[in-house]
Amino acid sequence: MIQCVALRKQYGELVALHELDLEIAPGEVFGFLGPNGAGKTTTIRMMVGLLEPSGGQVVLGGHDLAREPEAAKALLGYVPDQPFLYDKLTATEFLRFIGGLYGVGREEIIDRSADLLEEFGLQGREEELIETFSHGMKQRLALAAALIHRPRILILDEPMVGMDPQGALALRHLLGGLAASGVTIFLSTHSLGVAEELCDRIGILDHGRLIAQGTLAELRRRASEFPELSHHGENSLESVFLSLTGTEDRRA
Repeated sequence: MIQCVALRKQYGELVALHELDLEIAPGEVFGFLGPNGAGKTTTIRMMVGLLEPSGGQVVLGGHDLAREPEAAKALLGYVPDQPFLYDKLTATEFLRFIGGLYGVGREEIIDRSADLLEEFGLQGREEELIETFSHGMKQRLALAAALIHRPRILILDEPMVGMDPQGALALRHLLGGLAASGVTIFLSTHSLGVAEELCDRIGILDHGRLIAQGTLAELRRRASEFPELSHHGENSLESVFLSLTGTEDRRA
């Protein structure tokens, strides 16, 4: 459902992303981890068509993003790390606007908006201006907007940063249900607990290179190859992440 083939981004002499080869199956929840500055957001912006690659290819649902951008993006729901919302619209107006951009019918938008607002605990606030919402409420509304057209691919860049516990719990439940229905989910997160709980496979990016990918069990085996970097002898995703990236060693 998602393919990256030799995907690359370079700024002058700086290579922000080296040739990335990645394939994510329908219904899979793929966690994308890495230290700050590893290139995660750069990768995601290329995957959703906001940043032009220096080389390589992104294919979404069989559609080459460069050659068939409209067909590829029609399958896609995307929540950036800092979502932009129109503060002078109400929640209902915003969802109707986003649904219209995707060609969703009026009646479906009405029904879908009501369901999503309830799902994310925003019922009763739907006619209030977005500028009155808390940060967590805005995060939840951005997620609702990304889902208004029932995308088959969902790409989330740090969706839980600043989100309140109510929204985070709703999101975890929702992602599990979406994956079970066949939606492919690409989740960039610093929350290792969330990745460990939700993700079928995990990829770890460091200095613009995908240094490891696989199930948690596979990553544990990979991390065991670097005993000099592991000081805790744990099997948690945190210890695996620190071992593979060398973060723990750099902090020592």
